[in-house]
Amino acid sequence: MYLILLLLAMTSAGGLQPAANGPGQGTPVKPRHELTAELREFAKTAIPVQFPSNGLTLSGWIYKPRGPGPFPAVVWNHGSEREPSAHPDLGKFYTSHGYVLFLPIRHGHAPSPGEYIQDVVDRYRSQIHDRATFQRRVVELQDVYNEDVAAAIAWIKKQPFVDGKHIVVTGCSYGGIQTLLTAERGLGVSAFIAFAPAAMSWGNDELRSRLLAAVRAAKAPVFLIQAENDYDLGPSEVLGPVIRSQGFLNRAKVYPAFGTTHPEGHFGFACWEEGIAIWGPDVLDFLAKAGVPPPVAGRNPG
Repeated sequence: MYLILLLLAMTSAGGLQPAANGPGQGTPVKPRHELTAELREFAKTAIPVQFPSNGLTLSGWIYKPRGPGPFPAVVWNHGSEREPSAHPDLGKFYTSHGYVLFLPIRHGHAPSPGEYIQDVVDRYRSQIHDRATFQRRVVELQDVYNEDVAAAIAWIKKQPFVDGKHIVVTGCSYGGIQTLLTAERGLGVSAFIAFAPAAMSWGNDELRSRLLAAVRAAKAPVFLIQAENDYDLGPSEVLGPVIRSQGFLNRAKVYPAFGTTHPEGHFGFACWEEGIAIWGPDVLDFLAKAGVPPPVAGRNPG
């Protein structure tokens, strides 16, 4: 599945821009491309679930710490890939610190029913020849799919093993976009962590404006994260200063290069255990200061 993510990422154009006041390259981390035996075993603990959204029954996975809870929950928003992964790396990290991880699958992404978002974008591209109109329709599409995120949050809050007052929303790429759109809505979420939001689609002027509006209206603390070798550091350069200006809890950080390719710096940094080892301590500190500390530090996953 990781290889699928890399191939999908490689098919989209995107240029790397230098980060303003970003860190030096240093020595790039060399990530691995296959799950370790430990992670393959942990992946078996993913619990398939279904939840309702706008008349559809959508799919997803849950990783749960040992015990009855209630636990704070992290909602992970996948990217544009047609078949999202269950991400055991993320599951192991969050459950080991006492969080439930819920990975909902938005409509049109297998196995959830509905029309795949990239198919809709391709149809718009073939039918709409005015650039501004096309870009605006693509942005409107992100808001449509955000309804699935809202439905996922509403569903996970009701689960008996979840502390519905302590919910975190996060995600990478398209999932980072979804995270920021959700931050604008609030929905009773305590904190938002956006990895590389729109880094592969930063050339969309309408999307940049939409995300600026979203971060300015965010209802809870936001942490924007990118690696230096992401496709485009525009999100950190443009959204980062706005996020930081919102107050001391809000953060935006560009980390040193992860791996040697754009896909590694984009999806890999956000989702693989080698990347998690880099940003994990900062995220845990952010969550603690945002009022979503784990119930028991160092709790073992189950």
